[in-house]
Amino acid sequence: MAGRYDSNPFEEEDVNPFANPGTVPPAANSRLSPLPPEPAGYRGATVDIPLDNAKDIKAKEKELQAKEAELKKREQELKRREDAVARAGVVVEEKNWPPFFPLIHHDIANEIPIHQQKLQYVAFTTYLGLVLCLTWNVVAVTTAWIKGEGPTIWFLAIIYFLSGVPGAYVLWYRPLYRAMSGYVEFLGDSRTALDIDSYMGMVNCQQEHINNLELGCNGLTDSALKFGWFFMFYMLHIAFCIFASVAPPIVFKGKSLTGILPAVDLLNGHALVGIFYLIGFGLFCLESLLSIWVIQQVYMYFRGSGKAAEIKRDAARGTVMQAF
Repeated sequence: MAGRYDSNPFEEEDVNPFANPGTVPPAANSRLSPLPPEPAGYRGATVDIPLDNAKDIKAKEKELQAKEAELKKREQELKRREDAVARAGVVVEEKNWPPFFPLIHHDIANEIPIHQQKLQYVAFTTYLGLVLCLTWNVVAVTTAWIKGEGPTIWFLAIIYFLSGVPGAYVLWYRPLYRAMSGYVEFLGDSRTALDIDSYMGMVNCQQEHINNLELGCNGLTDSALKFGWFFMFYMLHIAFCIFASVAPPIVFKGKSLTGILPAVDLLNGHALVGIFYLIGFGLFCLESLLSIWVIQQVYMYFRGSGKAAEIKRDAARGTVMQAF
């Protein structure tokens, strides 16, 4: 039985842990694997952090700040130019019509008062109607030329088209569009830039009221001039359409316009050409009637709006005088 207890399991081994500093003997009863030896000089090692990165970050911050200041300067310059353009009354318009090939700026829904949009649309219809009449006139005169009427009438028809389409837009449709949109600005519409009624209670801003009043009067005068320009050239437009529907052989070469007289003359010899001229005669008649209705409605609107504007100007002038 003595041999059974020869080794004491609790007896500690006489091991010097500092005998070999490079290795550590594993514990006899430990299940954990020994740690790998530390490399020499690890405890005294230093980590060098490069300072160039910090300098680069500061340089980039300065560069970004410089760019931001430059952008702010450009923005202020752009705003200053826009304000100068606005004060000068120059309006930069984006071309949006026709949609497939924009040539002009045309936005009745946003720039014309709601109660007058129908009239503006009909006026625009008369412009498109004139384009249709002159286009059909070229087609009909071309058939007449083919049938032996000579090239002179065809060249005249081309001249009517090339001068009439842009001329009508510049001389009477664009002035009407500007005049109608100008009245939106100065006659108290919900989108107005000068609302005379709104400063009735602002008695402490007399000088500003006077400036606004002068601006409104100038705008109304400008719109009145545009209306006058429209009336003058639109009456010439109506006279031309009536003349073209008859097409007497005076002033213009008789068969260069698709009127009733050349249509009757051509029906005897060339029935197809005569029918083409009759269609042109109907188009010019329809254009004339629609144009007469438009000028009547615009005149009624102009007279009514002028009265309303005069009443508002008188009321605003009286309020400003009372403020003084």
